[in-house]
Parts: sequence; structure tokens; C-alpha cells
Amino acid sequence: MKVKKILGELIENRVIIWNLNDSKNLFGSGYYGKPLGISKPKGINFEAPLILDLIESYYLIQRGKLKVMSKNNLVPGKYLKEICRKQYDKFDIKYIVFQNLRDMGYVVSPGIKFGCDFAVYEQGPGIDHAPFLVQVSNKEEIISATNIVLSGRLATTVKKQFVIAVPQVRERKVEFIGFDWWKA
Repeated sequence: MKVKKILGELIENRVIIWNLNDSKNLFGSGYYGKPLGISKPKGINFEAPLILDLIESYYLIQRGKLKVMSKNNLVPGKYLKEICRKQYDKFDIKYIVFQNLRDMGYVVSPGIKFGCDFAVYEQGPGIDHAPFLVQVSNKEEIISATNIVLSGRLATTVKKQFVIAVPQVRERKVEFIGFDWWKA
């Protein structure tokens, strides 16, 4: 049985799902994207197109759930990956982390407002608060103690756990290093 792929339109650095039923279904199937003009949707009771980040779109293409068009032409996954590489610094390792977290059932949002790569939810935005802030790092990258303390202090201030994710590229696995902060 062939699964119907949802149709999205690539506009600059976002993919928009114009069909409202598809928007609701995709959002309801794992909190992908954000309904246009609705900052904190409660469930799928919205009447708005869905806006997806490029990394989410690429993930959904890889999972066979999304087909992306631009100017009436199909956007192949390889082409979208190249756009992602231009848009995201260290896209390839960030994608491994995104994919790993999504495959484990977490809801992953951009973490830019927290100064990190991803905010990670256990259930979804509007249902729970993101308990984790994830910063992606490669094995060779040097992380200063100052950066760890700054990130940890921010995470603690917003009541989240700071996590460094180190992807193992060949194995497509990720090591997660979580930091807990204690008052003395």
C-alpha cells in the first residue's frame, strides 16, 4: 500500500504546507513545523498553513512522508540537502543528531532563542516545556570550560538540562553528555 506524501512548497529557507488538512495531520503526527501566525498551538485545531524548517523537511523527505516542490518542479532530497548545507553551519553532524532524537520519539525544535542548536521536547510544544537544550559538537572540537558554564547557567535559568551531542558520523550514532548543576 502506497502512503500519500504530503506536498510542500520550498520558499527561500522554509517549506510551507498549504493544504490545511495536511498541515493539521503532519503537525498532529509529531509536532512538525509551526502553524503560520500561531505561536503556541494547542493541538490540531488551527486553520493555517504549516511552516517547516529545512532540517525537518529533509528528515520528512528521508522518511518518505514529504514531497517538496519549487516553481512546479520537484525538489530532490539531494538538492534540499545542499540547501541545508548552505543554511546550517555543520549541517551533516546536526542532521545526525536531529535524526537520532526524532527517531527516539523526541520533538526537536530550533534552539536559537536559547543560544544552542536544538530545544528538545518529550511530548511537544504546548504540551510540555522542552527539558533539554542540545548543543552539537564534533569529536575534534574544543569546548572551553567557560562555554560549558555559560550554557549550563542559561539552561539552569530556563529550567532545562544542558546536553552536548557528539555524533559518530560513520555509525550514525550519537553520544549525549548531560550536565546537571547543583547549588553548594
